[in-house]
Amino acid sequence: MLRVRSLFRLHLPSQLCFALLLFACQISAQQWNSPHDGNPFIPGYYADASVVQTAEETYVFATEDPWGGDHLGCWRSTDFAMWKSCTLNWPTKQAAVSATANGNKVWAPSVIRAKNGRYYMYVSIGSEVWVGTADRPLGPWRNALGSRPLIPATFHRAYNMIDAEVFQDTDGTAYLYWGSGLHWVNGHCFAVRLKPDMITFDGEPQDVTPPSYFEGPFMYKHAGLYYLMYSQGKATDSTYNVRYSIGDTPFGPFREGRNSPLLSTDEAQQILGPGHHAIFDRAGKTYILYHRHSLPFDAKIVRRQLCIDELQFDADGEIRRITPTHTGPTLLRVARKTKEALGADVTASSSLDELHHASASVDDNYATRWLPATDDHAPWLQLNLRRTTQPHRLEIRFEYPEKTYAFRLQSSLDGKIWADITTGVTHQSGSPVVMDHLPKSRYLRMSFPEPSSEPVSIFEWNVF
Repeated sequence: MLRVRSLFRLHLPSQLCFALLLFACQISAQQWNSPHDGNPFIPGYYADASVVQTAEETYVFATEDPWGGDHLGCWRSTDFAMWKSCTLNWPTKQAAVSATANGNKVWAPSVIRAKNGRYYMYVSIGSEVWVGTADRPLGPWRNALGSRPLIPATFHRAYNMIDAEVFQDTDGTAYLYWGSGLHWVNGHCFAVRLKPDMITFDGEPQDVTPPSYFEGPFMYKHAGLYYLMYSQGKATDSTYNVRYSIGDTPFGPFREGRNSPLLSTDEAQQILGPGHHAIFDRAGKTYILYHRHSLPFDAKIVRRQLCIDELQFDADGEIRRITPTHTGPTLLRVARKTKEALGADVTASSSLDELHHASASVDDNYATRWLPATDDHAPWLQLNLRRTTQPHRLEIRFEYPEKTYAFRLQSSLDGKIWADITTGVTHQSGSPVVMDHLPKSRYLRMSFPEPSSEPVSIFEWNVF
């Protein structure tokens, strides 16, 4: 970064100083649509994530956007570079219904492997907290309490009974934290110790609301202290942020941290509304996983994406303020370099605008995507691999993994004579859509029939 202070020591005209200052700010700001950016690190719209790590894989469970779905979003990876969407049998809106629930969707999972070796998921459905259990992260899952929630909406009608987060202390004792406010105000946080069965309260829930709390609690222990972290503001706009308070016990009392809020909107970097996070440790470092609004921001629809940055503590035990990035931490950058696709030039039948140009489909950036023009009734996307080669795999990351897209895939050696790779139109869901055993090709073309089962939109199309 330029050292702007030295400019004024030269006694330059004020207009020139301002121009140079503006230039310095512009060159220091990150571009959210730059190729190879690591954040967001998962293609799609998700929020309120939970992380589970095993010896073989990392799993991310999250709310589906916009604003929740009938199912839960789930992704898994062995290396933080290749993320594959998963389908869970539970939770679903249909499988978790009670007389006290409202119409809200499936939100905000918290998943943990307990001392007994089983996995437990605490999740908000219908503004109530349900608990599920399974032998493995991908299930099959089942309602641990049969047909009733762990925390009904009637527990306290003055607050929302959502955003449950489980914490397992170093002695193996588990605690549950939850609670939000109504109409974006007056959030309260409740906490209770859990019995070893992970589904029974060990004592009465306590109100442990820390300063400046609204929702999304997360407990983390460091150097013998308990860090209750949480979100404040509105998840629908740029006011959302992450704060923290520190206590000597899991129940507090809590004092707000000196560097709170530690993660908030950075308009210069076009990072809006970061919040509802999870913390995880990996290879000796600590990371914060959070959601923020997709770009370009559209206030009419809630579409958030998942990002990771490093979290650090200072010598006094305070959490250092986090500078959110588009590049992501070294963890993501190193992982992505191991999965480099073949170079390709891309063309399309049309593009909606410069922000949704065909080039966005090959820029290795999950913040950007290709959209054809609205009046393009037979869109297609074409790759020129620059030389004739024998690709062994292609991966397509459509906008919504849970939806089905209809497309036709063809290959060509000269760009004139085309042969089908798929037998006519194929219907695929999931992310990535993977195809192996490809023919020798220089050109590949994806075309979409009219009417298509889903509007065409692609984050990335990679060939290996």
